[in-house]
Amino acid sequence: MWVCCLRFGREREFAGRMSDLCGCCSLTGVDGDLPQGGGVRVGTLREVEASFVVPGPAGVAIRDRLRVSEADAAVLTEVGVYLGSLAAGDLAERSRQGLGHDAASWAVRKRSLTGRSSARWAGSITKATHDQWALARRGQAAHMARLRGHIASIEARLARPLGAKADKREGLVRGYGSRGEWHAKSRRLQTLKDRLAVVEADRAAGRVRVVRGGKRLANTRHHLQAAGLDEQAWRERWRSERMFLAADGETGKRFGNETIRVTDTGQLSLKLPAPLARLANAPHGRYLLDATVAFRHRSQEWCDRVTANRAVAYRIHHDVMRGRWYVTASWQRAAAPVLPLQAALARGVVGVDMNDDHLAAWHLDVHGNPVGEPQRFFYDLTGTAQHRNAQIRHALTRLLHHARRCGAAAIAIEDLDFSDGTSREKHGRNKRFRRLISRFPTAKLKARLVSMAAEQDIAVVAVDPAYTSRWGAQHWQKPLTTPTRTISRHDAASIAIGRRALGHPIRRRTTPPPHHRSDGAGHRIVQARPEIRRREETRPHVPGPRTGCAPPGRGAKAGDQGAQHRSGHPAEHESWQQDSLPLSL
Repeated sequence: MWVCCLRFGREREFAGRMSDLCGCCSLTGVDGDLPQGGGVRVGTLREVEASFVVPGPAGVAIRDRLRVSEADAAVLTEVGVYLGSLAAGDLAERSRQGLGHDAASWAVRKRSLTGRSSARWAGSITKATHDQWALARRGQAAHMARLRGHIASIEARLARPLGAKADKREGLVRGYGSRGEWHAKSRRLQTLKDRLAVVEADRAAGRVRVVRGGKRLANTRHHLQAAGLDEQAWRERWRSERMFLAADGETGKRFGNETIRVTDTGQLSLKLPAPLARLANAPHGRYLLDATVAFRHRSQEWCDRVTANRAVAYRIHHDVMRGRWYVTASWQRAAAPVLPLQAALARGVVGVDMNDDHLAAWHLDVHGNPVGEPQRFFYDLTGTAQHRNAQIRHALTRLLHHARRCGAAAIAIEDLDFSDGTSREKHGRNKRFRRLISRFPTAKLKARLVSMAAEQDIAVVAVDPAYTSRWGAQHWQKPLTTPTRTISRHDAASIAIGRRALGHPIRRRTTPPPHHRSDGAGHRIVQARPEIRRREETRPHVPGPRTGCAPPGRGAKAGDQGAQHRSGHPAEHESWQQDSLPLSL
């Protein structure tokens, strides 16, 4: 990959590492010896972090379509809109409390909601409110970090002379190309500082900016013609997004959820709020839908949970664009022990290099040798979000099937994060490269790969992405290319990723000069020193005999050795014939 730094469940600080254009390509970083993996030592290379096995998924979510009748749809809509209004008011109240929120204020809010709905709906609404407020705070902190990074990048480039080149050894960035660009960036610097001041003030005061229904959809109201919508269609979407029909489960209760209940036979019912009790068609103020639920995926696992009265959370939502209702069931999984790295790699590994349009994979044995042919699993990231998600899912399915056919129990992939790769302050005018990084589905690929691999009993090993593309192309692309097989840079990178996961150096082994010219020296097993260039290449073919003496007729006295006739002339230059042996003496 061109950029580095999927973070699989590890919180890391990127401020120092992301200061350069690319963690994989940068030569500035932590001082020290050459990391394991090899490469020409042209500068100080950053330290390569150890590989680790990614923990399995902590939860499961499945979805099924609800083929509701018109009466059911009307009841669901009325209940969802009413509870959505309560959720909007509770979120506004929580936002006004800011940092002064405590358990007492939460109890007051819950009691107020209980009188207008029920105790269980009140608990679900307040929990959703707390989760949304906390998510907004995390997004606020991430926005502050991005603004500070942009400001630091602009200030560093403004301090450099116009047209100055970058010096990675000294840690200096390049200057701006023209006076006009310098002036435009200085104005943008002031704009970013003003934005940062506003965000810092909001964070200090505990203010968050949240829109129930989504900020993008709210802004679409002012651009209906550009979005291809009329006011009625927009209002339907807005009402659907703001509905609230979600409830957490509770272990020990009947079928794992008292608010939204789905029996093992697929009957779905929900507890109605007190003001809407007139809609009940079942005892105890419940409404029983005509539609039944039949989960196709993980149906047996879900059925085992509900029959054992274990907690299952449900969410009902309406897709206005398709005109369909869906129900999503989710539950937590017990934390499974993480497989040790050596046990996961006992049968080799499949190294995977993620690219813009395909996954490049190659199977490696336990010794780090590539086995078989390279594999490429293509996908198309254009079109709608549903199309992109399906493309990623199909590519990962083919990858997992390939790993099972190879007999490998682990997949090695780079620990990537492109969160800072879309900044125009990071890559300047290279809009094409920024767009390419922006559409990399790192988060979705991470979540889908971990969950899908866990079902196939395949471990996912995350490796440091530093220098994998560069060293893979340097050491493996040319040796593996044949007249009938072309090896790409991405195929070579997959080998580098697999070897790093296995703990082997990325560079290939070379031979030192043997102590004699026979085959007694054996196979090439000694590595050349890192500072020797061209050490990974094959030795050039030298025409002629491989001896130190001059060939016949090529010596210093070749002109007179065969032309002179005198005593002591070399015997090989005279004609000689053996006489007949006498039969008797």
